Amino acid sequence: MTAEGAGHDDPPHLVRAIGLKTAINLNVLNMVGVGPFITLPLMVAALGRLAIVGWICGALLALCDGMIWAELGTRFPESGGSYLYLNQLYGPQRWGRLLSFLFIWQLLFSAPLSTASGAVGLANYASYVAPGLSAPIYRMHLGMHTMQLTGATLVAMAACGLATALIYTGIQTVGRISRVLSVGVVLALLWVIASGLFQFHHVAIGTATGGSIGTAGFGTGLLIAMYNYGGYYNICFLAGEVRDPRRVIPRAVVLSIVIVALLYVFLNVSVLRVIPAAQFAHDTGALHASVVAVLMQRLYGRWAGLLMALLIVWTAFASVFSVLLGYSRVPFAAARDNNFFRPFGRLHPEKHFPTVSLVVLGALAVFFCIFRLTSLIAALVVTRIVFQFLLQAFGLLLFRKRLGESATTFRMPLYPIPVLITIAGFFFVLTRAEDLGRKLLFAGFLLLSGLVLYAVRAMVARRAITP
Repeated sequence: MTAEGAGHDDPPHLVRAIGLKTAINLNVLNMVGVGPFITLPLMVAALGRLAIVGWICGALLALCDGMIWAELGTRFPESGGSYLYLNQLYGPQRWGRLLSFLFIWQLLFSAPLSTASGAVGLANYASYVAPGLSAPIYRMHLGMHTMQLTGATLVAMAACGLATALIYTGIQTVGRISRVLSVGVVLALLWVIASGLFQFHHVAIGTATGGSIGTAGFGTGLLIAMYNYGGYYNICFLAGEVRDPRRVIPRAVVLSIVIVALLYVFLNVSVLRVIPAAQFAHDTGALHASVVAVLMQRLYGRWAGLLMALLIVWTAFASVFSVLLGYSRVPFAAARDNNFFRPFGRLHPEKHFPTVSLVVLGALAVFFCIFRLTSLIAALVVTRIVFQFLLQAFGLLLFRKRLGESATTFRMPLYPIPVLITIAGFFFVLTRAEDLGRKLLFAGFLLLSGLVLYAVRAMVARRAITP
């Protein structure tokens, strides 16, 4: 039911206020955060001057997986994303309920970690502008690990808090906010791309030497690419707030991948026209932490590096905003389905957005900002592949076999080839992930703790209905 058709006595409900332009904006904001600006040196270190291959192959894998999201988003056009899909694909009265609960459980960790990683990246570029932010304020020793609080940490925490406050204004303002934030994203990328392609006569261009596509390097590059492309499915988590989801969702998924892939390829070419690939293997300092700010400083001087760093701070905040917006709707959908803690199902009585879900994920993101960036993103890709992408791909194959196609939904081209490519691609990424054992151990912890929590909730529910 739309807001216009709701009666005065109807309970709070989600409002379908998101159109195609806003959907693409939200996806692009989710995908193009601080990620490419801090991971491009890693891609170049893995593949050298052939790093562009990593971006292209990552886009192809994202498009194949995007076909799965497009079909699921049109078959089940309600908020919740993977929670809803796993529940329906595997049967709400069978394995679907357990798998969807486990997805929500790991999301309470992975979503704030993802949000915090963008905020910490934002703070790193803020430190380029104000180097004093890197100075430690407080140190704490935890066994073999040392955690320290810096001014940059406080900046990251403030970014998460501000994003939470902006989303709290309600879904009707989200479209306007996303369009304003997307201006910074486009400006930062276009300035770097144009500078590398057309202004390189200001410096002596080095030759981008090195690079080969070995199995290990390609696996690393593909993992990095998928981390950066992550977000093409963001609109699926907001499907209950999308106008005409059967038309908007497939277009938003595909177009956002194509747009971002072109931006990443041109960004890669532009950077390597100014900074030789060989330098990334030897310089692990400012070049790796703030590569595009260093690039602009080499081209135009210190002022340009500072301005670019500020634009990337803007871009990173836009990503934090979009990620938190999308994920805050998922625990809400599970709680409304009585498959998660009931308070997460509360909606704001006037602005119609999930209040508890948003505040909890936002608060956890603020807390996780105390960790290092590398620690925050270490297990994200592996965890998502295990609990989300592979389960959805296998589930769609089973669902199609059981029920067949529906003429009212998006028809996946060349089915089942995109699904099979998705499964093979993600398995390849898993097997080539660095320190895979530790990442799988983290996923195993989430699995075991989730199973225990699910069993406890089931026992409490049985006791509640037993006379």
